[in-house]
Amino acid sequence: MTEQSGMGQRIKAARKAKGLTGEHLSELCHINATYFRQIEAGRKIPSLTVFVSLCRELAVSPTYLLEDCLNDNELSGFNVLSDLWKTAPPYQIEVVTAMIRSALECM
Repeated sequence: MTEQSGMGQRIKAARKAKGLTGEHLSELCHINATYFRQIEAGRKIPSLTVFVSLCRELAVSPTYLLEDCLNDNELSGFNVLSDLWKTAPPYQIEVVTAMIRSALECM
């Protein structure tokens, strides 16, 4: 299975689990239904905007959709950060977000 088709299969599985048709999900993501079918079939890679929209509408993490594209070491890093983020109180999330923004602005 290619990385692209793996992501398409995960999108399709998540879509079906939510009881959505491809046409309805494409409408929710504001994309053409043909383009969406190509993404789901693994023939097209979604833009970042579409990728984020798919994650949001399907209520899945980017890590889930990218699982075939990331090696185990990269996944473990995402999972650690995700677990920390889920359990952090709001004030810690605000501090960490400010730190990351500041670091990125200095680069």
